[in-house]
Amino acid sequence: MTGFSSLGDRGGESKHIYRMHEKLISIGDDYWIEDEKGERAFYVDGKVLRVRNTLIFKDAQGNDLYKIQERLLKIRDTMDIRRVDGDVAATVKKALINILRDNWKVEVPDGPDMEIHGNILDHEYRIDSEGQQIAEISKKWFSIRDTYGVEIAPGQEDALILAITAAIDQMEHNDRSN
Repeated sequence: MTGFSSLGDRGGESKHIYRMHEKLISIGDDYWIEDEKGERAFYVDGKVLRVRNTLIFKDAQGNDLYKIQERLLKIRDTMDIRRVDGDVAATVKKALINILRDNWKVEVPDGPDMEIHGNILDHEYRIDSEGQQIAEISKKWFSIRDTYGVEIAPGQEDALILAITAAIDQMEHNDRSN
């Protein structure tokens, strides 16, 4: 898989690339996220029979990293990403939809906020923070159906970026099924 050079190498560190699979309608919505070598890196465990959508984001060893859960009382699509200790790591909100692209906002209590722009439905979008691109999501890197890549700039918290991507995928999936 090759990504975009816009993320490049920063300070000698190389970007990280992951492969995700589009959600297929299945009980639980469980899936693995693989690294660029094809090795399982993270696991997304969709919890069924809950009042609200819930995903548990785990590392390859099965340790819980984040709990991704939609807010019950909301004006617009919103999901909280909570750390194991219960603190909010990020809140993902659908901002605006226009004809050309979707806009989302990610509020990060202990760091800079993020903006997401592009075509979410087609998995062609980018994540920016403080005016810099920190991740790119694209299907064009794969010929495999229902698969897309996430390329993350060096120095970012990969698990959080991937949890944000999973939250967006979950929220977009719910919009399409409603």
